[in-house]
Amino acid sequence: MVMPEGYKQTEIGEIPKDWQIITLADVCLKNGVVRGPFGGALKKEIFVSDGYKVYEQGNAIYRSVTRGKYYIDSNKYNEMLRFAVNSGDFIVSCSGTIGMIYKIPNNAPKGIINQALLKLTIDKTIIDSNYFYLYFSWGDFNKRITDDTQGGAIKNLVSMELFKKTWLLLPTLPEQEQIAETLSDVDSMISSLEKLIEKKKAIKQGAMQELLTGKKRVPGFSEAWGVVQIKDIFEIHKGNGLSKEKLSVDGKYECILYGELFTKYSEIIDDVVSKTNLLEGFESQKYDVLMPGSTTTNGLDLATASTILKDNVLLGGDVIVLRPKCKVDTRILGYLLPMKAKEILQHTQGITIVHLNTKSFRNMEVKIPVDFEEQKAIATILSDMDNEIEALEQKLAKNRLLKQGMMQQLLTGKIRLV
Repeated sequence: MVMPEGYKQTEIGEIPKDWQIITLADVCLKNGVVRGPFGGALKKEIFVSDGYKVYEQGNAIYRSVTRGKYYIDSNKYNEMLRFAVNSGDFIVSCSGTIGMIYKIPNNAPKGIINQALLKLTIDKTIIDSNYFYLYFSWGDFNKRITDDTQGGAIKNLVSMELFKKTWLLLPTLPEQEQIAETLSDVDSMISSLEKLIEKKKAIKQGAMQELLTGKKRVPGFSEAWGVVQIKDIFEIHKGNGLSKEKLSVDGKYECILYGELFTKYSEIIDDVVSKTNLLEGFESQKYDVLMPGSTTTNGLDLATASTILKDNVLLGGDVIVLRPKCKVDTRILGYLLPMKAKEILQHTQGITIVHLNTKSFRNMEVKIPVDFEEQKAIATILSDMDNEIEALEQKLAKNRLLKQGMMQQLLTGKIRLV
């Protein structure tokens, strides 16, 4: 195999000739890698109502200096100066959600890190801050600093000895700056999309509050709304048990399991991703309203109602199925029921596991438009909003994949910037 021109062979593979393999300790200043103090150094009795901030894991995870409520006085701060953070330092989460990194901004509150954080002070003559932040955030690098030898669900940071020896690839400073600028442009697109999606969701919530309560009427409709019981418009059924062992990506039959009602299908179900080779099962009819039959939370999740827009989908055992028995646009109920979470909670039973009591729930009253066309108009408005949000979320997912692909190429030197 011929080596590409401008590349060299190393212990980690081919890299550009003018790049280095360097360790985390090498890119940090002397004493620039500091693990948080032992938990006993920050006992609750030493905290004060105001003073020097104690930075917590949440500050790194949510990239914020405002989170947290613990403070120490000046004497304790001076005693723990080794753990003090300054603008430009990086803090890293060390357990649970590990490897989340945050750069302390200018004018951040003075303070120290707690036992769940790590502080890094880089040498800016060696590595660009933005390049370091992006490289540290890269999934491939994050795997190198993760200790998963225990095999448990909760991961931890590798030992400090191994952490300091963790390698990274280092281009020249000008190329680091170019890579960081290019990836930051993609980050800006992602951030803009995230903000737009949040804005659209807020607009939709406002529209639901107005349209589903009758505070705002769709133009052309003025007929009074009616109060009906669930049993007046729905038959109530329950899905059949679907064994996870029989699920297959290339199976013949589409299905929806109970857990999916809390995740992908929390609003309108218009597609399914799971398939099964199970021949028996309770099948959906287009415009069924689906609800979870139980939850281990406080019960509010039972209001996660969704209208399925597809026939013949197998429905799992703890899926409650509301099947219309009269002319009604069930999409409006798919939007309305989640707004009635507290009322639905009155029709539940159980403590550790909360179950929907369908015998009681069937008598619950809801207020909806009497005119089918108004029901349809409201549901269509909200459905169009959902479609717009879904399209934006798909675009966001593509941009995130684009960034991952670009990081894989740019941070390994496989693609060079001119």
